Amino acid sequence: MSKFVQIYCGSGKGKTSAALGRGIQYACLGKSVFIISFLKGKSNLDMDFLKRLEPEIKVFSFDKFSQGYDQLNETERKEARIHVQNGINFARKVLMTEECDVLILDEVLDLEKHGMVGSDDILHLLQVVPDGMEVILTGDERCERLWPCVDMVTDVETLKESAKASID
Repeated sequence: MSKFVQIYCGSGKGKTSAALGRGIQYACLGKSVFIISFLKGKSNLDMDFLKRLEPEIKVFSFDKFSQGYDQLNETERKEARIHVQNGINFARKVLMTEECDVLILDEVLDLEKHGMVGSDDILHLLQVVPDGMEVILTGDERCERLWPCVDMVTDVETLKESAKASID
């Protein structure tokens, strides 16, 4: 089996849910799934729930603060950038050591707009994806510069949303 890299991007809701759905499908097939979450904060209920699915699905977050990146003050944001780099380094290690069958990098596409990681850093990750591994990248940003290294891009757009559509 060759490697497969896909992106879920766009302004619509459901990118993380789609990636997690793929991860659950693979876990049902006996594959190991790692999820590395960025920018969402430590108190992310979605990821807390997924921790119940260990050991088939392992969830990692290098966020220090309970709130998401957008709610941090400038001092906290500087510290958060260090933790994001730790997450990227961990992703690189996972790819190099082939520790899982599926690697989901949730919100990784939005790191560049926050000045945390450049598209070159993400390109370097994609260049070391081993055969037999699937990598899923999510985020609002399209990051078209990555597309030559990607097998599938899904642009998610919300066409209509009422107040009762949200489960937050």
